[in-house]
Amino acid sequence: MWSEFSQPIALSLQVAVVSSVIVVLSGTFIGRIMARTSFKGKTVIETFLMLPLVLPPTVVGFLLIVIFGMNSPAGQLIERIAGFPVIFTWWAAVIAACVVSFPLMYQASKLGFQIIDREIEDASRVDGADERQVFRHVSIPLAIPSLVTGAVLAFTRALGEFGASLMFAGNIPGQTQTAATAIYVAIDSGDMTIAWLWAGALVLLSFSLLFAVQLIRK
Repeated sequence: MWSEFSQPIALSLQVAVVSSVIVVLSGTFIGRIMARTSFKGKTVIETFLMLPLVLPPTVVGFLLIVIFGMNSPAGQLIERIAGFPVIFTWWAAVIAACVVSFPLMYQASKLGFQIIDREIEDASRVDGADERQVFRHVSIPLAIPSLVTGAVLAFTRALGEFGASLMFAGNIPGQTQTAATAIYVAIDSGDMTIAWLWAGALVLLSFSLLFAVQLIRK
């Protein structure tokens, strides 16, 4: 019973942690660029970056299969490099989680950098700091509340990802079955006890993280 319960939870946490690291790094970097630069086509790029937030999960999953499937150029390249196809592996769940959670981190990061007083950054440049030092020692510390919020939202979104992961990673027990997909299977088979346990664990973890963010922001 414990093994049946713990495996999907452990995999969900593993996928959420790995995808969150990727999303936090990329979302912070891109958010900073988009908050501080203006160029032709910026609106189109921003719309594209935010698109996974409004697309149905099944559409996201379908597009991931098209892009990274075994017959696609990207999928074949990954198979040659890694030695195995990415589809129907836990890495597929990571990719799906990254795609659907990235907009949350990106938006929080962008807003966090936008509200920073540029005069503070300019003052550090006058004192001799280069752009990397301004980013690391001025911009990042001032944007920390927004970055933490984005990171938690991205983590919880990745933790509960279902539709895209089910299509792209599948539902293989012990390999790609996350808690979200396990709940679906349990309900479908009528095993409400284990479904309640998985659902309760996800609710408790997500509530705890969001509650902690509220305390930090205060």
